[in-house]
Amino acid sequence: MRIAISGSSGLIGTALRARFQSDGHETLRLVRSRGAAGAAGESEIAWDPGAGTIDAARLEGVDAVINLSGASLAAWPWTAARKRRMVESRVRSTRLLAGTLAALSRGPRVLISASAIGYYGNRGDTRLTETSPAGTGFLAELCRAWEAATEPASRAGIRVVTPRIGMVLSGSGGALAPLLLPFRFGLGGNLGSGRQYMSWIALDDLIGAIAHMISHDTLAGPVNAASPHPVPNAEFTRALGRVLGRPTALPFPTFAARLLLGEMADELLLSSARVEPALLLATGYKFRHPDLEGALRAALARPSAR
Repeated sequence: MRIAISGSSGLIGTALRARFQSDGHETLRLVRSRGAAGAAGESEIAWDPGAGTIDAARLEGVDAVINLSGASLAAWPWTAARKRRMVESRVRSTRLLAGTLAALSRGPRVLISASAIGYYGNRGDTRLTETSPAGTGFLAELCRAWEAATEPASRAGIRVVTPRIGMVLSGSGGALAPLLLPFRFGLGGNLGSGRQYMSWIALDDLIGAIAHMISHDTLAGPVNAASPHPVPNAEFTRALGRVLGRPTALPFPTFAARLLLGEMADELLLSSARVEPALLLATGYKFRHPDLEGALRAALARPSAR
């Protein structure tokens, strides 16, 4: 297949390109326009979501498109300008891409456009599947707008999948990286009460799940991309401590998290989402790393002590 990827230089995009190339597929990278002196190369498609421009002709005949564009949610502090950029970098780029694909004479069979489990908001221990309603808060509103921006493609008959991605576990970066330093120095501990559910997925499984979404024509709309075994933060903390061989006795209290990080603490660290990958399991996806400790050991290349 010929597969175009936006956000291809990030953690997920880089891993996807390696997987697809090893499987014999051709990958094309959507890259920011750089002018005549830096024109896009053979394997690149120029676009500029801010300016609303894209080289549509290069997308003709592509079999699948994967959209991973979006400014980091982990950038601190969450100022009004930064939050606006988080929204616009996702919604504007997705709307441009979906509208362009809808107008092609030979459009792709499928558009995989990233979303996130932030869609569900703070839901305690409620089990959340793809049919669960949206939550409230900044991230829930962002995800609703992000997913809605794909509508031009779905109206044109393109199969659209919006994977709601959980916390990605990788030793190469992502959400796990900032946790490692304090844990390695023995400064790890529960975040807030430790009762909030963390829905996570190993990077290998996210890449496998996206490939599964491309090949399974019955999958459309939201698909939860998270392990079948979400855990409370306290359990996550203990598992990471065991893998690193470090104590986990220093909690990060709720008041301190809010004082230091403000809204970001409530949305990213203290929010609880017990997400289940109902559609992936129903369509036969087999998780390589369904359990947390095994996923952490694989991500950090740590053998089991047992």
